[in-house]
Parts: sequence; C-alpha cells; structure tokens
Amino acid sequence: MNFLYRIILKIHTVWKNLHDKAYIEICKQRGMKVGKDVIFIKAPDLGSEPYLIEIGDRTKITAGCSFINHDGAMYTIRSMEKYKDARNFARIKIGRNCFVGNNCTFLPGAQMGDNCILGAGSVLNSSMPDNSVYAGVPAKFICTIEEYGDKALQNNVMYPRELELNRPKLDAYIKEHLPHTYKPVRKQ
Repeated sequence: MNFLYRIILKIHTVWKNLHDKAYIEICKQRGMKVGKDVIFIKAPDLGSEPYLIEIGDRTKITAGCSFINHDGAMYTIRSMEKYKDARNFARIKIGRNCFVGNNCTFLPGAQMGDNCILGAGSVLNSSMPDNSVYAGVPAKFICTIEEYGDKALQNNVMYPRELELNRPKLDAYIKEHLPHTYKPVRKQ
C-alpha cells in the first residue's frame, strides 16, 4: 500500500509542477518580467495584471505568495457618483538576489531593492531599500542584510559539507546530530 501512495504522490507532484510552470510561462507571455535563475518553489498568485510585475535575477520566491497590482476595493466606491472614475493600479518590483518567505503578499506599488529578504507571512505595502531585511504585517525594517548574515553565522549549523551532494545522507546526519535546543521565551 505504501508503494501505491508514493506513486499517487509522485503523479500529483509532477502534475502540480507542470501546472505551475505553465502558469508562470503564461504570465511571462502576458508581460511579466522575470530575470535569470529565478526560483519559484510553487507558483505564486500573480493576479490579473502579471505585466505589472518585475522580478530580478537570482531571486527565490517560496510557496503561498501573492501579488496584488490593483485595489479591488474600488468596486465599492465606484458605485458612488463622486468616485465613479476611481481606479488604482500599480507596479510591483523585486530586485536581484532576493528571498521572499512563505505566504508573503505584495500590495500595489511595493518594491524590494537588491539583496533583500522578506520574512514569511509578511505584507509589503511600501518599498524596501537595497540590502535590508523586512518582516511583519505590515512589513517593517528588521535589520540590514549584513546584520542578518552575521547572526546566521553565529547560529550556524555545522555538518560535513560533502553531505550536501547526497540529501538522504545529509538528512540522516542532521536528524542524528542536531541538538534539541529551542529559542527562549520572549519577555513582553
């Protein structure tokens, strides 16, 4: 039975990957600009105006992200005579060498500079300068990219780097050797 489950999961994964690739290619054909070596872990929701989206080289966008290029709330106010001509569209731009965490939302006019990180679950409703880390709802400045890198080195997980070529061996090593330590409780 386990074998059957693996086959079903493999078929589902292949189908989902084909669907995501087709969706991204259609959005490119509609005018979305995507640089070289961009990685989409899963296809984001690129909205109804993908031609207003630009993504720079070597950027990674993880699962569950959404791009919103217009203000749908205009629907409500356009029924009022004073606002009958109200429309709101804006571009979204992600720079080069960026990382977008899971379930992030980009609102109209948002821009990430180069070498930026947007933390998981964030809503970016403004712009981020180059070399910065933002997170939250709405996303706010957390630290510089250099401060983030220094902290990453302090918390570095050491393992034999040659294991990176063999994921099952790497997983087994990490499972056995990673200490059971957790972050402390934050004081309010």
